Amino acid sequence: MSFYHPSMYDASRPVGSWWEDDAPLLPVGVDAGPAADASCDVAIIGGGYTGLSCALHLARDHKVDVRVLESGPLGWGASGRNGGFCTFPPSHTSFEGLIKNFGLEEARRFIDSQRDAVALVRSLAESEGIDLQPQGDSTMIVAHAPNRWAGLQSEAKAMERLGVPHELHRAGAFAERFYDSAEQFGGLQVKVGFGLQPLRFARGLAAAAARHGARLHGHSKVLGWTRQDGHHLLATSGGTIRARRVVVATNGFLEDKLLPSLANQVMPVISNIIVTRPLTDSELRSQRWQTEIPCSNTRELLFYYRLLPDKRFLFGARGDTTGKPEDAAVMRAGMERRLGEVFPGWKDVETTHYWRGFVCMTRSSFPTIGQTEEDPTVWYGLGYHGNGVSAAPWTGRTLARLIAGAQTLASVPVQLTTKPAAIPFPQLKRWYLKLALAYYRFADL
Repeated sequence: MSFYHPSMYDASRPVGSWWEDDAPLLPVGVDAGPAADASCDVAIIGGGYTGLSCALHLARDHKVDVRVLESGPLGWGASGRNGGFCTFPPSHTSFEGLIKNFGLEEARRFIDSQRDAVALVRSLAESEGIDLQPQGDSTMIVAHAPNRWAGLQSEAKAMERLGVPHELHRAGAFAERFYDSAEQFGGLQVKVGFGLQPLRFARGLAAAAARHGARLHGHSKVLGWTRQDGHHLLATSGGTIRARRVVVATNGFLEDKLLPSLANQVMPVISNIIVTRPLTDSELRSQRWQTEIPCSNTRELLFYYRLLPDKRFLFGARGDTTGKPEDAAVMRAGMERRLGEVFPGWKDVETTHYWRGFVCMTRSSFPTIGQTEEDPTVWYGLGYHGNGVSAAPWTGRTLARLIAGAQTLASVPVQLTTKPAAIPFPQLKRWYLKLALAYYRFADL
């Protein structure tokens, strides 16, 4: 049984994103089509950033026979529909909390690994010829209320200790240089990261993986998983893949029945995005908007937003606990209203696109990488807390190195190899989520 309404997992339903309208189609032959009976060394379940990066690095760097099984089109999940924020770290733990909980050395080791993750995205784009449509040279955290400025100052001090380049901007200077709004009380510029077109990146990774010998199978949902004679048998509608090892790279789209022990460690949360028509120069001036830097604010239920290359405005927010199609219209209307409240000059601007997907959370507040206790030939990497654009490709590369024996788990930051605690009474997951959302809404007042 899936946590949300079945329509959220239905790959035949259109996503409806702006990215789909903008991104070039996959080159012919990249998607080998539905999987037929075949054998391989490594089978990867999930054709997003994690799975595609793992396949690319296994095939290119380690000459491993690898196949990817994706339930929908390649890049159909969060990888092809996120906000395009290539930032870090993939955790809800603050920089200050990292130092407090792990000590400076381990905190720095984790942060350095995730700065490397951001660099990996640019490196892959350059080495494999992927057009990311990059924007900006940093990311911005914006105080949404006056009482959040002190928190940004504390974070800046922690960043200083961790060697993260940054700059604080008080509200007046921020408005002069970046933008103004009803919820702008200063910002913390993190000089690591940038914006990109996420579906172009996903399809570029797919093309690169196929070019280096990986076999990619879209529309090949895993319907059954058994073991026979030391091999895994992954049944799809087109045939069965026989593999020595399996990588689970589904992130928030992990269905309970696929791997119950792992599904009970994660919580998928719906994130929603609206995109406006292209804004006029006059409309941009009304909010003093003059930046391509991707921004998010200090709300617990954060807003994230950025100006796209053609001057469309992307605005994202968490919300909805059902995934029902009829609730999508309610969510869209609420987001359009909030867009106009945060940016009053744009309250009458039409939106042209709305879509949603999953952010994957863990109780540890960090991604998790490793092998299942039941079977060491089953690997996994997931739980990016909304920052998978950089963390997922890095995790895919790390998994490839681990599988190939080029790296050990001991070399991976401890935050990522510590198994998250299972969610108690998983049948109450929806109530946990409702209570958490209610608490965060109160905290954001």
